[in-house]
This record gives sequence, C-alpha cells and structure tokens, in this order.
Amino acid sequence: MIDKIRDEGTDLLFNAILKLETLDECYAFFDDLCTVPEIRAMAQRIVVAKMLRENRHYSEIAESTKVSTATISRVKRSLHYGRDGYDIVFKRLAK
Repeated sequence: MIDKIRDEGTDLLFNAILKLETLDECYAFFDDLCTVPEIRAMAQRIVVAKMLRENRHYSEIAESTKVSTATISRVKRSLHYGRDGYDIVFKRLAK
C-alpha cells in the first residue's frame, strides 16, 4: 500500500511532520492541516493499537474508545501484518 501513496506531496507532508519539535507545534500544524474528526480518528487508532498491545478485549476497547469493531480489526491487522510502524512508535515512546 505504501507505494500507492508515495509521491512528492506525501514526501512533503511526512518531511514537514518530521520537522515538528514540540507538542504545541504538532497541535498547531495538525489544527491547520486536518479537521477535528480527522485528528480524532487518528488519535483513536493509536489508542486502539496501544490497548491491543496490552491484550485488552475488543469489547473493552470498543466501549472505551467508541470505535467500531471493524476499526479495531483493521488496527489489529496492521499490528500483526503491517509494516511495524506502530511498533517503531511505541518502542520510541517507551524510552
């Protein structure tokens, strides 16, 4: 899938994100870039990933995050068969 989105615009976006240095800068950039629902959807997915890594049950995750079981399944598939992006982030957050 990554090859389907890789282009000059996506490179610009990801390089811009890599230049952000503080949480406040992230809030400002994403507030300008995304709608509130888009930011919330991304935030929910990373929370779901964290909860799945903690071996929490679907019902608990769905109740806590208010996401559908389809979204939970999608995140779980990414955790198990994806490109290890979540693992990279969670390992770095743990440091």
